[in-house]
Amino acid sequence: MASNTTAKNDTADLGNLAETLIAAARKAGADEADAMAVAGQSTSIDVRAGALEHADRAEAIEIGLRVLIGGRQACVSASDHSAASIDEMAARAVAMAREAPVDDALGLAEPGQLAARRDAQDLEICDNLPDPSPAHLQDLALRAEAAALQSRGISQVESANASFSRRQIWMAASNGFSGGYGRTTHVISAVAITGEGLSMERDYAAEARVWAADLPAPEDIGRLAAERTLARTGSRKPPTGAFPILYDQRVSSSLIGHLLSAVNGSAVARGASWLRKSLDEQVLPAGMTLHEDPLRTRFPSSRPFDAEGLATSPRDIIADGILRGWTLDLANARKLGMDSTASAARGLASAPSPTNSNVILTPGTRSRDDLIAEMGTGLVVTSMLGASINGTTGDYSRGAAGFWVENGQIAYAVNECTIAGNLKDMLLSLTAANDAPPWRGAEVPSLLVRGMTVAGA
Repeated sequence: MASNTTAKNDTADLGNLAETLIAAARKAGADEADAMAVAGQSTSIDVRAGALEHADRAEAIEIGLRVLIGGRQACVSASDHSAASIDEMAARAVAMAREAPVDDALGLAEPGQLAARRDAQDLEICDNLPDPSPAHLQDLALRAEAAALQSRGISQVESANASFSRRQIWMAASNGFSGGYGRTTHVISAVAITGEGLSMERDYAAEARVWAADLPAPEDIGRLAAERTLARTGSRKPPTGAFPILYDQRVSSSLIGHLLSAVNGSAVARGASWLRKSLDEQVLPAGMTLHEDPLRTRFPSSRPFDAEGLATSPRDIIADGILRGWTLDLANARKLGMDSTASAARGLASAPSPTNSNVILTPGTRSRDDLIAEMGTGLVVTSMLGASINGTTGDYSRGAAGFWVENGQIAYAVNECTIAGNLKDMLLSLTAANDAPPWRGAEVPSLLVRGMTVAGA
């Protein structure tokens, strides 16, 4: 089991690795460089029919290096962190960068821009408890499965899972930045099945938390999976036409995700966003704010600094329906003549790009059932598959399943339909419920959209 002291020692070792990568890059000829070192371990347990189905354990230390030379950049990564491998990585990265195209917007942050805080202890995004044992995870999964099977009509549980992961991350750069933190994730999920053959239906429930103490009981997750599955009995296609659509809290964050993609500085700088000309204009109904807070305690995507070493802070992306700013890393901010919003994220083998951390949409005052009653006739969407989204125009089309509403009440389950509209029009017509699920990186309630097209029977 990993102790908090062990985690601190691991982080110190990762810091040495990242600093060694920077030194090797400078020695190989890089003008600037930044590096990441990540130590990860995970355990995942699947059960089925009351017995262990599959167990997976992974543990590794991986490193990544980005070098910059005269407006050119290259990224490399490796799982071998020996001295010879690091020297070879640096030489290869420098050689690749010299062949890359020039982008004058590339470059590290100025030393004065860097975050003063170099850890995340006050954010509590890494628990300080011993790692859960495989036996404990198996017990959680078995309890979720047993609870699902207690519901009459559930023929089997396709899978029940409990998993845990712990990651230690360190970042360093030639501009003097060096900092790191840990992150833990606990997950319980279950997939239940009802019926047989062509009448078979399945649905799931899953919850993830930074701290195990914040997870619901596995029995609650199993029962919810069963409840959702049984509600899908007798699914059929809905009628075709123009109807209001309620995006259930399970999928409403995907709608806001399309909005976040459109305000991403990378898309805006390329001219590939349907909101590229909408800064300081209304894009959501009045009274609706989309807030970002990377500093929420115990939340899954909280972080004290971004992938370029800039201090993160709360901000309103949209305030009272008005678009107030793009999501920017350093390079895209320079292209647009703006300041970074400290939104950079990167992988071991990729350059920084903008992303969001912990977004919260203003909730409404009415319940999901109230909005269903207001719909009269329409569709409640609880799951989606496939997507055809035009990032430049906002034209939207997705496969969907859920429940058909008649006379303000759910009438029957539906599947195999397509919903379509234009995102700009859809978002301006939103009505939010008051049921945003907690502990999510995107805290978004159920959302009612008026006047979309449903293609069914």
